Amino acid sequence: MKVKSMLISVGITVALAVLATGAAISAQDRYTLKVPNGLAFSEFKGYEDWQTVSVSQTGNTIEVILGNPAMINAYRAGVPGNGKHFPDGAKMAKIHWNAKKSADAPAPTTVPDTLHDLDFMARDSKRFADTGGWGYAQFNYDAASDTFTPLGNDAKCGYGCHTIVKAKDYVFTAYGKR
Repeated sequence: MKVKSMLISVGITVALAVLATGAAISAQDRYTLKVPNGLAFSEFKGYEDWQTVSVSQTGNTIEVILGNPAMINAYRAGVPGNGKHFPDGAKMAKIHWNAKKSADAPAPTTVPDTLHDLDFMARDSKRFADTGGWGYAQFNYDAASDTFTPLGNDAKCGYGCHTIVKAKDYVFTAYGKR
C-alpha cells in the first residue's frame, strides 16, 4: 500500500510539474510580435528603463511618454522648437493604462489601473521616408490573457493623426521643464 501511495504521489507531482512547465512555455514572448509590414516590439526592447518625456490623460486612460537616450538628448538640445528634426534612432514609447481613482490617496487622485496598450514611434528618415521619417506601432493589451496584439498592418498607423503636428516634427509631446 505504501508503494502505491508513493507512486500516486510521484505521479501527481510529475503531472503538476508538466502543467506548470506548459503554462510557462505558453506565456507570450512580446518581443516576437510585429505589426505586419511594420515595427517589431523587439525594436523597443528596454523601453521600460527610458526616461520620462511627459505624462498625459486622454478620456479614461492615463499615459506616460518615454524617450530613448537619442530622443531625450534631442529634446534637451531644443528639438523641435529649434527647427531641427529628431535624429534617426530617436524612439518614443507611450504606455496607456486604464484610469481609476485611488482608494488610498487623501485627495481625489487618478492612478493607473490595468494596462491598456503600448504605442511606439521610431525615427528613421530612410525607412519611413513617406511618413515624415517616423514609423508607428500600437500593441493592444488583453489583461485576461496577459497578451499583446499588434494593431494595423504597417508602420503608418499613427501617421494620419501626427500630420497635424508636422511643424513639430510629427511629435505631439513637449519635453516638460525639469
